[in-house]
Amino acid sequence: MEYGSIERDIHVEASPEVVFEVISRPEHMREWWPDDARFKPVEGTPGELFWRDEATGETMTVEFTVLEVAPPSRFSFRWCYTDAGRAGDSLLVTFDLKPTPDGTLVRMTETGFREMGWEIAVLEEQYRDHVRGWDLYIPRLGAYVARLGSTP
Repeated sequence: MEYGSIERDIHVEASPEVVFEVISRPEHMREWWPDDARFKPVEGTPGELFWRDEATGETMTVEFTVLEVAPPSRFSFRWCYTDAGRAGDSLLVTFDLKPTPDGTLVRMTETGFREMGWEIAVLEEQYRDHVRGWDLYIPRLGAYVARLGSTP
């Protein structure tokens, strides 16, 4: 198996402008992905994503940095840094939005797994964990956009 990148596509019945808001603004992002998100959608801005473990009540905080904000076609960020304080190697997540006659094609790509310097067992587990995560969250993105209708 190749552990280089993860790609997920979803078509949503909303304009790229609406979808861009959903993927790039914390008040929308927390509705389909993390339990909470704190950041400004401005290139170079640091932020944090939070997931709560329902069983233990513990919260996991993940630092990230907004990389590209190009409405309404692209939003990207780096996360999962190998060193504290947004340093070292990191994974790159990019959302590309393409208009279609009846909505928007969203392509999420996550890259950089091989460059993280992980031992093979860690690489495989991290990759599988991210695949499981995106398999859960990308459909939630589509469901949230559908609930919103045509306005964010």
